[in-house]
Amino acid sequence: MGRPKGFEPDAVIAQAMETFWSKGYTDTSPADLVEATGVAKGSLYHSFGSKRQLFDRALDRYSQMQAERAVECLAQPGTAKERIRAYFALLMDDDLDGPVRRGCLAQNTVGELGGRDAEVTRAVHRLQEGVIELFAARIRQGQRDGDVDEDVDAQAQAMLLQTALAGLRVMARTFDRPTLYRIIDTSLAGL
Repeated sequence: MGRPKGFEPDAVIAQAMETFWSKGYTDTSPADLVEATGVAKGSLYHSFGSKRQLFDRALDRYSQMQAERAVECLAQPGTAKERIRAYFALLMDDDLDGPVRRGCLAQNTVGELGGRDAEVTRAVHRLQEGVIELFAARIRQGQRDGDVDEDVDAQAQAMLLQTALAGLRVMARTFDRPTLYRIIDTSLAGL
């Protein structure tokens, strides 16, 4: 009979996610993970396999968290443009108001590992596709509600919005709030 773990795996994944988000995959050392989670290195590797496997679980958690936030924000009352703008603003404010401007874990990961790591590239692509589908669904709802012109190609507009959002999450690391909000408004001009 083995010893009980003595820690909550979901909490460890959340703490590891925060560390990877702040430092990046490559610059996060096992010692950083031990410090962030309070779990000994041996126990971390016994429970999660490797730094990479823990990172994969952290990236999955981030993807789930972002999808839930998007669904919740986009489902609120208002026009498609108002709700999508509110979602962009929510993310920009999070980026700008945090103690460190760290942008988006998924976009940071693409910059660090994309193109060199097929598994990570696929994981981030799934996240991006999910957001595109949420935007497209909200635009189609706006078309049914009459607040988005029927001639708007919902899928193409959603892809443009995801591209703008990805760029904004990178730009939020260096640009000021007024500039970012002007970009948000310009990005939404097609709705």
